[in-house]
Amino acid sequence: MTGRVLPYDVHGSGPHRALVLHNWFGDRTSFAPLRAELDDGTGSYAFLDCRGYGEAIDADGTYTMEEVAADALAVADDLGWDSFSVIGHSMGGKAAQLMLLDAPGRVRSIIGISPVSAAGFPLDPETWELFAGAAENHGNRRAIIDNTTGGRYGDEWLGGLVDRSVRRSSATAFRAYLDSWSRTDFHERVRDNPAPVLLVVGAHDPALGKEAMEATWLRWYPNARLEVLPDAGHYAPEEAPKALADAIEAFLAA
Repeated sequence: MTGRVLPYDVHGSGPHRALVLHNWFGDRTSFAPLRAELDDGTGSYAFLDCRGYGEAIDADGTYTMEEVAADALAVADDLGWDSFSVIGHSMGGKAAQLMLLDAPGRVRSIIGISPVSAAGFPLDPETWELFAGAAENHGNRRAIIDNTTGGRYGDEWLGGLVDRSVRRSSATAFRAYLDSWSRTDFHERVRDNPAPVLLVVGAHDPALGKEAMEATWLRWYPNARLEVLPDAGHYAPEEAPKALADAIEAFLAA
């Protein structure tokens, strides 16, 4: 890792540019099924690893959404992109909104995939212990993934996501990001923001599905619209990659 530029790679060479930010349990490799479905000729997608994840697993940092946003803008600078959209999965969706606030003249639109809102994600004490304990307890990670995908997958699939998350994130970063994406609230700063927003959620996601979007994003962004994928939970890039790719490409083209 050189300076403030995160490890990244670009998929495609089309005119529709987008920075892509991963979720709490993934690094940029978690988008592999989605990448296989994207049209290389219509979009240019820069997939990033946040500090403490993937190829940046040993990178020091404060591990906050503000830092993710600043690092992602530095990647855009490195690419020479004056304007672009931001695609954020789960916690990546929260960082995408900070990019919009920090660089409103550059961020053309946001695509949130089961995205955390600007108000964060309040957790009751018992659920907080489950999430906070997931940094060290792999069983907690499995329980969270199982719940947020509607209990629809077996041990092999769940174990694969848990194993990747453990191998490709540092426990320190994983735990620190939780405070930032769940407990910080800046929704008054985004209220009535005119940016075009597409929200793509899974029908089987009880945490950040249709109801959560209606209570947060859709109230604050007047140009936001919602698309529900019937065959996905919280991990649409891996559960329903073709449907997600179609939604992304149609939105960017429009």
